[in-house]
This record gives sequence, structure tokens and C-alpha cells, in this order.
Amino acid sequence: MRRPGLVRVFLDANVLFTAAHNPNGKAAFLISLGSSGLLQLATSAYAQEEAKRNLERKYPDRIDAFHKHLCAIRLVADQSTVPCPAGLAEKDWPIYRAAHACRADVLLTGDLRDFGFLMNAPELAGGLLIQTVAEFLAALGSRP
Repeated sequence: MRRPGLVRVFLDANVLFTAAHNPNGKAAFLISLGSSGLLQLATSAYAQEEAKRNLERKYPDRIDAFHKHLCAIRLVADQSTVPCPAGLAEKDWPIYRAAHACRADVLLTGDLRDFGFLMNAPELAGGLLIQTVAEFLAALGSRP
């Protein structure tokens, strides 16, 4: 159950990857906020598998950190009935649809190439705010 005022944040594969790869970075800090109960974090099996596959290939020594992070992140299902914005690459449809399916407030991604036209434009993304981790954390810091 969601506490009132708790922001629902969906994490794309590249955020999961970065958090495990760089334990002192912004993505890892974000997961620590979720572990502390300050954010409600979610991801999908699709994003989780992509992040794990890339970590195994590039940084296999960070797999344990990846699995520890997953303890703070709720796994949600894709919902194939959610329409995707025109122009969004088909490979990103499962991410977009899962973020909507769990009623995320924000989808965090570093994929500017494919999600760039939807960044900070919830009116184009079915009400979903899509941001980078840095943008999201900067916005959190500016809240009263």
C-alpha cells in the first residue's frame, strides 16, 4: 500500500545498471531513498533482465550489488493494452507500459535517444513524467 505523498518511481534498465555499477552515484542514492521508505520504487522483469544481462557482460563483480538493490524495488508487470506514444521505439514499449501499469508518477531513464522527446512532457506521455535521475533528484531538492 502506498503512503500518502509517497512518489511512485519506475526505474528503466539503465538506471538499475548504473546504480549497481556506481555505488556512489545518483542512481544508487535514489535506490537508498527507496530502501529508506522515502520513495516507492518499481521496475519490470524486462528492465531487470536487460540490466542484469549488461552487468554480467560488463561488470560481473557488481551482480551482488544489483541483487541487493532489487530488494528495495517492486517488480511490476507490463500491460499490453496501454497505448504507446507515436515515435517511441518498440523496444521501449514494455518499459513505458509497465510504468503506466503500476501507476508510476515518474519513469526514470537515461535513454535520451529514445525517450528524449517525452522528457518532462507528461502531456505527451499519458500523464507520466519521464526524467533522468539527475532531473528527478534536482526537482526533489527544490520541493518546499
